[in-house]
Amino acid sequence: MAHSDTVDRILDAAEALFAERGFSETSLRMITSKANVNLAAVNYHFGSKNALIQAVFSRFLSPFSKSLEVELKRISDKHGDQPLSLEALLGVVTTCIVKVPSQSKTGVSAFMRLLGLAYTQSQGHLRKYLEEEYSSAFKLFMKHMRDATPQLSAVDRFWRIQFMLGTTAFTMSSSEALSDILENELQVRTSTEEIVQRLVPFLAAGLQAPLPK
Repeated sequence: MAHSDTVDRILDAAEALFAERGFSETSLRMITSKANVNLAAVNYHFGSKNALIQAVFSRFLSPFSKSLEVELKRISDKHGDQPLSLEALLGVVTTCIVKVPSQSKTGVSAFMRLLGLAYTQSQGHLRKYLEEEYSSAFKLFMKHMRDATPQLSAVDRFWRIQFMLGTTAFTMSSSEALSDILENELQVRTSTEEIVQRLVPFLAAGLQAPLPK
């Protein structure tokens, strides 16, 4: 897709509306109105609403997955056959998320809201697209995850990863609101990086929690 100001306006409008209203409740006409373009422009650049949804995700996930894959391979070469600790593995993932250059004003928080919606709303085309488009980085991450959690069965690992994703999506999508609450109640200011630093050991501990009897 050719990069242009029109494309950016459409993606910005779609991202904001999808995050606010959900995928099904957001029409193309709402997007064109907010982006100040006509419907023909959306059809020309994207072809369909599903393709537009995929493009919104790609704008964040493409640089993230590339960065994650490079970083995981670099660390793998450095450590050889020695498994990464969970905290090191999750630290790489969260660092890559925070460092993703975002063209949108809301950045990580909006994307995390969209990621949550991808699971809670019926978007089979999106999950299939993400699995196919980013399979290389995902498979590499899962290899490291299996090596770091040999005590977990495939089923236990599946659920704990879902719990981890849910916690991360909620925390990062609500980071601005949570930071405001913290400042109002405890007069403490925090940054996205500081939130991530607190989140990683929490997630690592959850992944390694004793199994239910």
